[in-house]
Amino acid sequence: MADSIKRTRVRWLIITVLFIITTINYADRATFSIAGQSASKELGLDPVAMGYIMSAFAWAYVLGQVPGGALLDRFGSKTIYLISLVVWSLFTALQGLAGFFTGLAAAVMFFAMRFAVGLGESPSFPANARIVAAWFPGAERGTASAIFNSAQYFSLVAFAPLMGWLAHTFGWRSVFWVMGAVGLIAALFFAKLIHSPTTHPWINKAEFDHIEAGGGLVRMEEASASNGAAFTWTNVKQVLSSRMLLGVYLGQYCINVLTYFFVTWFPIYLVKARGMSIMEAGFTAAAPALAGFVGGVAGGVISDHLLKRTGSLDIARKTPLLLGMILATSIIACVWIEQEWLVVVVMALAFFGKGVASLGWAVVSDTSPKEMAGVTGGVFNTFGNTAGIVTPIVIGYIVKATGSFDGALIFVGVHCVITILAYFLIVGKIQRLELKAA
Repeated sequence: MADSIKRTRVRWLIITVLFIITTINYADRATFSIAGQSASKELGLDPVAMGYIMSAFAWAYVLGQVPGGALLDRFGSKTIYLISLVVWSLFTALQGLAGFFTGLAAAVMFFAMRFAVGLGESPSFPANARIVAAWFPGAERGTASAIFNSAQYFSLVAFAPLMGWLAHTFGWRSVFWVMGAVGLIAALFFAKLIHSPTTHPWINKAEFDHIEAGGGLVRMEEASASNGAAFTWTNVKQVLSSRMLLGVYLGQYCINVLTYFFVTWFPIYLVKARGMSIMEAGFTAAAPALAGFVGGVAGGVISDHLLKRTGSLDIARKTPLLLGMILATSIIACVWIEQEWLVVVVMALAFFGKGVASLGWAVVSDTSPKEMAGVTGGVFNTFGNTAGIVTPIVIGYIVKATGSFDGALIFVGVHCVITILAYFLIVGKIQRLELKAA
């Protein structure tokens, strides 16, 4: 009798799988930042060419967000996510073939392959948000969203040392081949373990009822199968005309400037501006990444604790964001710091703060219209990852024009301040958006 009453905890298995997949997701985005320094020397790529190559992922990622979200809402999270994982892993591996070319041909090959990786990954974060909305009650959603979002930091803790060692020992091509294989293996586990709450073989009624009573959208996948009409341009227009969501989108763009500096130029900054070897940079990058991971989980836990104590989404989501972004602006101090160890400490503080503040996906789960959570997440990620186009290119031009990363660090820090302004001057009250009938 006790066994039938005690709740299972399958939802925490689900978020663990999402965390692992998202860790691989971000590691695959960062492959060129680790392999790029060696590849650029061998293939004759200048900083501007590297900036465009590193932006290629985001061009496709941004273009794929709304279509990817629509596919998720139409065909469900598992099917589209699994296809996404296989596609991006294959094209990650294929980047190793760019080594057969040099100069412009190599740059075009890299751009094309990274564009394909971005297109493949485009449904992944909207799918994460949909799965969290389905599997977690509102009171646990901040923590769950923070867990999968913190994988962006843990990815470099787990894989930057490995990728640095691979590039140093076996050559930069091995980074792409190994990471592609890791993704394909992960796809097998994803297919086995991820199901909706209504169909998962390991969940019991007590856990299902707990999720549903707490506001979890447990039947979301059934709605996807039965109703493909939620996506209309009228509904998209309502999402885009919401001041609240536009503020969230602007905030995510600005916070992602810091994210994309980290996953593109940061290891190269350690090599070029701080004189480290590529293997040293791979290991050193793990320290700020670990701080970001700890901050990301802490931000979610603090946010959910505040929500339980106050009942206010505004207080629960905005308080960690404000404190975290104030810490993140410390990245500007690296312009005047000479000691390498202190640069690493300040970077770790900045990425800890950025992790604490990274509650955008929790806010999307809180505010998305239930009929089109995938599309709303896709629009959110479109805005956010436009930073992935702008940031690598702008930093590439800054570095080429000035011969220094100082302007790049100031560029990143200013966007941390704009994030605060977006949430506190534009967003207003955080609440779920209800679509109006056409």
